[in-house]
Amino acid sequence: MVDERGVRRVAVIAASPVSMFNLAIPELLFTKTEVDGRPGYEVVICAPEPGPVPTTGGLDLYVCHGLEALREADTVVVAGTGSAYAPDPRVVTALRGAAAANKRIASICTGAFLLAEAGLLAGRRATTYWEHADELRTRYPEVDLQGDVLYVQDGQVVTSSGYAAGIDLCLHIIRTDYGAAVANRVARLALVAPVRPGGQTQFTQTPLPPEQGNACADTRGWAMRNLDKPLTLTDLARHAGVSVRTLTRRFHAESGVSPLQWLLHQRIERAKELLETTTLPMDRIAQASGLGTADSLRAHLVRRTGLTPSAYRAQFSRLGTAPAAATSSVA
Repeated sequence: MVDERGVRRVAVIAASPVSMFNLAIPELLFTKTEVDGRPGYEVVICAPEPGPVPTTGGLDLYVCHGLEALREADTVVVAGTGSAYAPDPRVVTALRGAAAANKRIASICTGAFLLAEAGLLAGRRATTYWEHADELRTRYPEVDLQGDVLYVQDGQVVTSSGYAAGIDLCLHIIRTDYGAAVANRVARLALVAPVRPGGQTQFTQTPLPPEQGNACADTRGWAMRNLDKPLTLTDLARHAGVSVRTLTRRFHAESGVSPLQWLLHQRIERAKELLETTTLPMDRIAQASGLGTADSLRAHLVRRTGLTPSAYRAQFSRLGTAPAAATSSVA
């Protein structure tokens, strides 16, 4: 729930033995979220029993709060656990109660097994770390498992695959609550990639040789500074100093998507930021983000978010209602 200061509350469940990395991700990203100079979230780490909680790394963490913390939470996040195949019944019961109270529930990595055991993934699209996907599919055949994506949201439930995909899940939640500009600012503060689309592949199958790993990173940075220009594959390849075929292969190995898919995603993210933070007309936003026309902006935004540009601005703008001059007949 949101408190009197407008701060959302997140309860992160540390089910024993908990992954320290998975547990640290939501605490790090949510506590870096600021909106209009105030914290966006209050984060509480909790466990079935307050006290020492074993970790998958062999250390113990001292957790001060029990599962009663879920009662005051707006969002519940289950960190990955080394006991995925033997879910703690106390956590399962608490998750069912949270779902009945219509709270948003998320899992990172093998935390999805706890959600599945609680019956929260039955008939829903969900994901988990690819190494455990077959096991989850076997144990819980009623889950519509998406085996090779970063994260999936289906209604009030959000699941992510393993390790760093938890970062993408948390940024997705921040973007949902506060918009792309806030989420991307958190990503910059945490020195991680901006919000990535959930359908991106979990892993790359052809890693680049180390000595060539920076070529596409430099080109991506250059492209981000030139999103308003009509960039082509040839332009990107020329900047990287390689052929189009080589660029495409290396780009996919580094980012998991093709150069043009990545470019389109960045253009849409730029358009969303401009909708949130300016009162520019739709055709100007389309040009500044490289989407071309207001019609193109509308088509891409509706496909990506389900909202027209005007509806997106009305929902996420932090500037109040835009003046009439800042709207477009095709919005």
